[in-house]
Amino acid sequence: MQYTMKKFGELTNTELYKLLQLRQEVFIIEQTCIYPDMDDKDQNAYHLMVFDQGTMLGCLRILEKDVSFEEAAIGRVIVSKPNRQKGIAKEMMLQALDFIRQELNERHVRISAQSVAIPFYKSVGFEVVSEEYLEDDIPHVEMLCELAE
Repeated sequence: MQYTMKKFGELTNTELYKLLQLRQEVFIIEQTCIYPDMDDKDQNAYHLMVFDQGTMLGCLRILEKDVSFEEAAIGRVIVSKPNRQKGIAKEMMLQALDFIRQELNERHVRISAQSVAIPFYKSVGFEVVSEEYLEDDIPHVEMLCELAE
């Protein structure tokens, strides 16, 4: 597996297509949730992608502070259905947190997490910091991770 981090402008047309295709397959079709995935935040995000022999297995995006929250943020965390439960999402999150600490020099990361994923995000250091709320008709909570110096 190959993990690749790129800014939006560095993405090839094929990478962007595969990234948007994967997000559509899971967030819109699989979760039957009609929502505006293209929210004008991708252009200023860092995109971590996981490939195996040219197939995109997963991706996420990292947003600098003051884009979605006062803190840096991670969002659109996704692994294709056949590749779940293989540790890919956890490795992506650990790499994203390390990137935020090392490259962005930030110590706090906030996410809007689907409530069903709370145990997963707790496993990589996040804590629930809000009441549950609906986002696109799916229960979510805000979670915060404090990164070590």
